[in-house]
Amino acid sequence: LKAETALKHSPSSIVINSFSKYYSMTGWRLGWIVVPENFVGAVNRLSQNLYINAPTLSQLAAVKAFDCLGELNEHVEKYEINRNLLLKGLGEIGFQKIAPSDGAFYIYIDASDMVHDTIHMTRDLLESGGVAVIPGNDFEDPKSGLGSKRFRISYCGSRVDVENGILRIKEWWVGYQGKVKKA
Repeated sequence: LKAETALKHSPSSIVINSFSKYYSMTGWRLGWIVVPENFVGAVNRLSQNLYINAPTLSQLAAVKAFDCLGELNEHVEKYEINRNLLLKGLGEIGFQKIAPSDGAFYIYIDASDMVHDTIHMTRDLLESGGVAVIPGNDFEDPKSGLGSKRFRISYCGSRVDVENGILRIKEWWVGYQGKVKKA
């Protein structure tokens, strides 16, 4: 496929992106924005009031990341394999309400049909099953009540780690179902 720019589709396109996921630079807080010429001045004025500039080391690392496309594409392939393994395993347990996970390396699950409170569920999974997942309250508006019904699980580790995690979750789930039914 030939690379295309957003401008091919619309001269008023605005593109905002970061180095976080694809370039494996999560936490570096480094990104870019492409805007039409008539927005450059306004975006510059706005950005000058939000920050001065990204640290030099972060900028140099980002430039080097462009030289690692082969390795980065291998990460994408690994994530796809791990995502498919995890989706299959979660489906076998019974989790069906899963948000599309095409743009990152985690899956966001609505567990409201299966558990009463994912905050307690995720704590029990860590303590009893040895698997760390994140309750949805970190990602939802507290007023919505959705945080205690959802959770997020990453698949960016090795294939072996993901396979072992799925096995642990399945083993843990058998005992946890009994706890949920008693509650």
